[in-house]
Amino acid sequence: MKPKTDVKEIFVTDIALEASEDDLRKLFSVCGTVRSIHRVNDPQGQFKGVAFVRMANDAQTRDAIQNLDGTRLLNRCIRVRPARAKNESKSPSERPAPKNTRRAGSDKPNKRTR
Repeated sequence: MKPKTDVKEIFVTDIALEASEDDLRKLFSVCGTVRSIHRVNDPQGQFKGVAFVRMANDAQTRDAIQNLDGTRLLNRCIRVRPARAKNESKSPSERPAPKNTRRAGSDKPNKRTR
């Protein structure tokens, strides 16, 4: 049996691009003390609509995940789930399906035509 691991950080997706850090802080504060918020930007500095939120303790983190998933923030339903560790891989159900690189009825891979 796996040992129980504490939830450290929350991964939030589908955030409206106009949502500010203060908007996120106000929303998550209904579940407790927000320790930090990291909004993810693209290389040009534009907000990507995802963020990491850290709550004061594990109970508040679990409460936020359970109660805020699907909540509307600036007319958009956000997704709230536990953040995975950097070295943690996706479960098989979260992995994208492999691309079919073979033509139907052929044993040879597709060749690009120019």
